[in-house]
Parts: sequence; C-alpha cells; structure tokens
Amino acid sequence: MSTPFNETPKLTPIGQIGEQGLIRLLTQNIRNSQPGTLLGTGDDAAVLELPVGEQLVVSTDSLAEGVHFDLTYTPLKHLGYKAVVVAISDILAMRARPSQLTVSLAISAKYTVESMEEFYRGLLTACEQYGVDLVGGDVTASAGGLFISMTALGSVAPGQWVKRSTAKAGELLCVTGDLGSAFVGLNLLEREKRVFREHPEVQPDFGDNDYLLQRQLRPEARLDMLETFDRLQINPTAMIDLSDGLGRDLESLCRASGVGCKLYEDKLPIDPKTMSQAMEFNLDPTLCVLSGGEDYELLFTLPAADYDKVKSHPDITVVGHLTDASEGMYLISKGGSAMELKDRMFVPEA
Repeated sequence: MSTPFNETPKLTPIGQIGEQGLIRLLTQNIRNSQPGTLLGTGDDAAVLELPVGEQLVVSTDSLAEGVHFDLTYTPLKHLGYKAVVVAISDILAMRARPSQLTVSLAISAKYTVESMEEFYRGLLTACEQYGVDLVGGDVTASAGGLFISMTALGSVAPGQWVKRSTAKAGELLCVTGDLGSAFVGLNLLEREKRVFREHPEVQPDFGDNDYLLQRQLRPEARLDMLETFDRLQINPTAMIDLSDGLGRDLESLCRASGVGCKLYEDKLPIDPKTMSQAMEFNLDPTLCVLSGGEDYELLFTLPAADYDKVKSHPDITVVGHLTDASEGMYLISKGGSAMELKDRMFVPEA
C-alpha cells in the first residue's frame, strides 16, 4: 500500500537488520547472465571461468562521498548506476569486455536500509544494461559518509588488450562522443545547490539542460565501441578513458608512450548545449573539455593510414596527432597559436 503524500515513509535503520541482513536483502534478487559466472554472491568468494582462450582484465575504482559525489543533488539510484559505469569504463579502455563486478560499501549511520536498496536498484540496472554480473562484495560501517569500492573484471583475446603506453609519433588522436558536458552539468548542479542554500523555498531551475545533467549524474560507458572498432576494422594502438579531462588524460597517454602531441581546438567535439551553458557560466568551453572530467568517453590513437576509416564516423572525431616527445604537448588554438598543455591551463573543480 502506498504512503499518503502528507506522511513521511517509515525508514529502517541499518542497525535494525545488521550488516549481514543488509547484504542478504540487497543480493537476494541478483540473477547472473554471464556463462563464466559459476558461483556468484552468497559464498566466501565467487567462482569464475574465463571464456576459452581469453585473458583476465581487472580494475578497481573508489568513490568517496564529499569527494566524488554530493548527495545534495545525486540520487542514490543514479549513483549506483554511475558506480558501475566508472568501473567498467577502465575495462573498456583496455579493449576488453566487462563481465563481472564486486562492490564493497562503507556506510555511515545516516543511511537507511531503504536508501541502500535504492543504490542497489541503480547498480543492478547498470549491470543489466551492460551485461555484467554482480558476483560479490562487502558491507561495513563507516565513521562518516558513504565509501564505494568497485572491482570490475573482463576478458580479452590474448595479446589484443590495448595499453596507454604503446602510441607512436605520427599517429592520429581520436575521441568518442562529445566532451565537457559532464563538467558543465556539474556546474549547473552546483549553482542550484548554492541557490537552495540561500533560498530553500526556491525550486531548482535547470532549464532544458537534461542532457548535461544526465552526462554528470548518469553517464554511459562506451561498450558499443568494441563492436564499432571491429566493424570499421581499426585497431587502436593506445587507449585511455576520459575520466579526468582530455588535457590530463592526454598528458597521461603521451607520457606513458613517450610522445608529444598537437591537439586542435577547432576539432574538439562540443555539444551545442555544453557550449551555450558554459558561456552562460563565463567558462571557456575548451577548458571545460581539457579538465572537466567524468565524460567517460574514450581517447585512442590510430595509424595515420586509418584516417579514411574514421573521418566520417558520427561518433569518432580526429582531434590531433602525436609527435616526437621533443616537440612537447600543445593545443593549437582556433587562431593558429600553439599553447603548451600544462596544469595551469586547466579550470578548477566546480
């Protein structure tokens, strides 16, 4: 029976059912779909089997309340979904296919059983969306806030995984999707949070910026690019997911590979909504792309001979090329001037 709108729903303290009771409640409806999941949740460890002839890829990510997310404006269901995306994006950046996940939570006393059920609803929705099994994890108490640790597993054919350290001078720099939108969406949320603190009676006004909010609160991982690479018959020579902004992640790739780069400002894929909202905030859209982060698109390199294969693809943009390390890392502005890519160029956190 639904609760009348003028009554506050009764919430259950986690202590009332205990950590083990919470684990049983949250995992009771998990259904595995991966043939390699021989044993999932419910035992001391999961038992997995790799596809024949493939190799295991593993990545771990952590999200801390107050550092990586703000529950003032982040619905717990969205947070659960995003936690999965953050975890499997690293697997995809290796050109591997994600298959299983574990999640460990440190939860403070302010959370209720119902709030954790909401988090798990988002988490399991993402698992279903990406065909990933949740096979284990842990729940413990936290002195303050919520801490999330995700471990993602995937598989790839032997020798087919892609590193960030194998790019070469002369190769193309490519990105998927559009960039900077998650950061502008974060600025929009932070603006409305400040308004709410000063005027609690005022309703949030996000205009027609649903796309920007979704890119921040409920991003998507680029699982589709695995099929795209195969269909276009291209093999990225190096790859990294864009979690820290194009400038920082490009620098990481270049330093790991021992190369320089030329990145062209007029080639950066920026959605019109991102462009207009950034300008309303007096933010340079290019700097939002360089340092905004959390787009979870892919940055990858290709041999120059593959240009014709990707030049007309609607979801891949060639944004520059690699050079010898001695030539440095530069952004070529729309006016043609070269600006060295350095941290001092980057916009601060929202």
